[in-house]
Amino acid sequence: MQHRFPNGTALDLAFTAPIPGVVALSGPSGSGKSSLVHCVAGLLRAERSSVRVGDAVLSGDGIWLRPERRRIGMVFQGARLFPHLSVTANLLYGARRVPKGAPAGTGARAPEFEELVVLLGLERLLGRRPGGLSGGEKQRVAIGRALLSRPLLLALDEPLAGLDDARRSEILPYLARLRERLSLPILYVTHAMDEVVRLADTLVLLREGRVIACGPVASVFGDLQGPLASREDAASLLDGHVVGVEEAGLADVAAGGFLLRVPMAPGRQVGARVRLKIPAHEVMLASATAVDQLPLLSVQNVLAVRVVALADDTARGVMTVSLAPPGGGTMLAQVTSASGRRLGLSPGLPLLALVKSVSIVVLVE
Repeated sequence: MQHRFPNGTALDLAFTAPIPGVVALSGPSGSGKSSLVHCVAGLLRAERSSVRVGDAVLSGDGIWLRPERRRIGMVFQGARLFPHLSVTANLLYGARRVPKGAPAGTGARAPEFEELVVLLGLERLLGRRPGGLSGGEKQRVAIGRALLSRPLLLALDEPLAGLDDARRSEILPYLARLRERLSLPILYVTHAMDEVVRLADTLVLLREGRVIACGPVASVFGDLQGPLASREDAASLLDGHVVGVEEAGLADVAAGGFLLRVPMAPGRQVGARVRLKIPAHEVMLASATAVDQLPLLSVQNVLAVRVVALADDTARGVMTVSLAPPGGGTMLAQVTSASGRRLGLSPGLPLLALVKSVSIVVLVE
């Protein structure tokens, strides 16, 4: 896709992502996130574009479908509900017939009204009008209205940006539930990494109208040469499943080639899927020969790993290390450059990675 705006900024990018799933577009303000979504939805006509969702061609090869024929369920930062209509009427406004000549669906199952009301927790809101709703409630209604239009693709343009932390925390579980239940392609614009780690399957990072990284979210986070590994909030994302549950509020999770003991709320069953976030600065490193010399520690996870690669940021005095377990996968650790030199870190070196259970964030799917 290529487009130049009157102010001189430009889009010049291309990427592909598997569907169904959540494709997160992230980057600083002005990087082209919203403009790209508007091009996909047909709200902005790019000078050159090729947009496909599954087998459906929305633009390219001499085709350019008007917005109303693209079957894109758009949700903006502002909910844009009809103030004179009830929640029920706002929702049903989206339940219109597919326009003649619109592309066929992707095979995703469209939710019925009653199912969607339950999925989004709208049961007690149906008779109310938008003026009596919180910001989070309005956004849930807007998402429901978009879904009832039976979209080919759901496009969310920073839907949580105008909400406070409490309202954002309220709505994120509903978005995660939709991701799992509906198997619908979702294009999700955000600059908040906590939303990315919770929801995304694929992460596309933009800068000045260009793609600087694209791939499965865990791979983009774990790429030592990528733009995220050197950040102060660098972290590993590991997808896995519960293999054992203890009464003490702990569970054993197999994820990314590691077997980790993590805090787990009651009610999770063996086999449940989870995503783990491990901040790189919370991973401590020790020589592999010190395994018999370690004192009694509160650390629950002592992992045998090898150094895959490392990057030394001499300006900050921080070394970022990519680690691999015997079974494959990677985990990032950040230590001071001085500590890295003292340990003699180099590719292939065997180490012990020590990770406190309480430092692992469990993102339940």
